[in-house]
Amino acid sequence: MANKIAVVAVGGNSLIKDEKKKTVSDQYAAACESMRHIADMIQGGWNVIITHGNGPQVGFILRRSELARHELHEVPLDSCGADTQGAIGYMFQKALHNEFKKRGLAPRRQAVTVVTQVLVDKNDPAFQHPTKPIGSFMSETDARVKIDGESWAMVEDAGRGWRRVVASPKPKAIVERDAILALVNGGFTVIAVGGGGIPVVEDAQGDLIGVEAVIDKDYASALLANSIQADLFVISTAVEKVALNYNKPDQKWLDRLTLAEARQHLSEGHFHKGSMGPKIEAIVSFLERGGQQALVTNPENIGRALKAETGTWVVP
Repeated sequence: MANKIAVVAVGGNSLIKDEKKKTVSDQYAAACESMRHIADMIQGGWNVIITHGNGPQVGFILRRSELARHELHEVPLDSCGADTQGAIGYMFQKALHNEFKKRGLAPRRQAVTVVTQVLVDKNDPAFQHPTKPIGSFMSETDARVKIDGESWAMVEDAGRGWRRVVASPKPKAIVERDAILALVNGGFTVIAVGGGGIPVVEDAQGDLIGVEAVIDKDYASALLANSIQADLFVISTAVEKVALNYNKPDQKWLDRLTLAEARQHLSEGHFHKGSMGPKIEAIVSFLERGGQQALVTNPENIGRALKAETGTWVVP
């Protein structure tokens, strides 16, 4: 394992395992559990870059911003992304520091967070067709005020109310790629590309401008893994393995998938857009760009999966 690099993408909902336990201390307890399993990888010799989702946490910031708008300025979406990268990164850093200390790996091993910008194309068609729901539900009357007054794109969401939608453009480049690679090569455990990264575009002068959009976390993580030529791309999710016909009587767990098989199962609709679909699509893009191997499993089984005892391995 010496000097091998793994990018491990941790789901945003992994910090909120119970809808009744959403506080910061609850999230930190969940972070400690996930980081303990990743520390097993690090102790086993892997250099690890951790990426993570941030959907619920961005939602909390937006809701606070809405409730406090009569007192304070509202927080733009790109700043929400930056805020959550720092806050979740802090949780992971603290959890890893304590775990490294317990295992006798500190101070040789340290974790660091890189607030990461991800370049997207300002002409990406996604900006014309926003689909990613963010923020809280509201009545149709309140939604019309936002549509007319602030040009928000709003949709009615399955009878639960109206909700804002923003673009989800494809990631093009990791702006802080060189810094991330230098840190991981220096022996640091790096937390980066949180929430898919802060989406930025280039203006006519090549300056970066933050945009109100959400990049898929797994796509951005796959791009990062390719750009640093990582040896392994891990998607840590809620299930031990990928399945065909998930939750149906003829469900079939998969130990191994080739790139061609992954493409075929996607085209046949086995992996839903709201769950496993984007994860498999991200792995397909990673392998198509030269990646060597990817793994899907849940956090508690990462160690066993690395020994080929469980998980779903996807290979070229």
